[in-house]
Amino acid sequence: MTTWVENPRGGRDRGPRGLARAWVEVLVRPRRFFENGVAPGDQAPGLVFAVAVAVAYAVLLAVLDPLRFPATGALRAAVVVLLVAVLVAPAVLHLLAALQTLALMIFVRDRAGVSETVQVLAYATAPCPLAAVPSPELRVACCLYGAALLVVGLVTVHRTTPGRAVLAAALPAALLFGYGFGGFDALFTLLRAWYII
Repeated sequence: MTTWVENPRGGRDRGPRGLARAWVEVLVRPRRFFENGVAPGDQAPGLVFAVAVAVAYAVLLAVLDPLRFPATGALRAAVVVLLVAVLVAPAVLHLLAALQTLALMIFVRDRAGVSETVQVLAYATAPCPLAAVPSPELRVACCLYGAALLVVGLVTVHRTTPGRAVLAAALPAALLFGYGFGGFDALFTLLRAWYII
């Protein structure tokens, strides 16, 4: 988890500039990013990216939609954001990567390694800071785009078909984007507003 390849391939600069570049690239040119930005055994940049996304989401949630944030007051909010950065984001990323790896073992015979799966999951969260905005339409769009990025990443990195990638990504995407970033709640809110349920 702490390995950082000295000469990473394609757009993996260190520091805030490297994070910003990876964020833009994965949103704008995901296939190219997953081809060039995911390196075997190089989980650290992906972990840093996932932590940055989770912290941005938590901070924006605390500021823009405090009713959905689990703490009130500046000090409690700071503690929650710190817990997200140090404990929650890394643990969730690796648990979901383990689940994603098991799903890939079922659906994809020849696949890349676990570290690549961790990176794909991490970078697929790129749209999710905007899921903190109190707009169910935007939250659903961010979560759907994140799920689509996960499928594109699996297809590209693990060299599989879109159908197999969708099957392999279904449960991890539902947990990460549906529950973790609130996509399901936002979808149910929209369906209720449209009198569908």
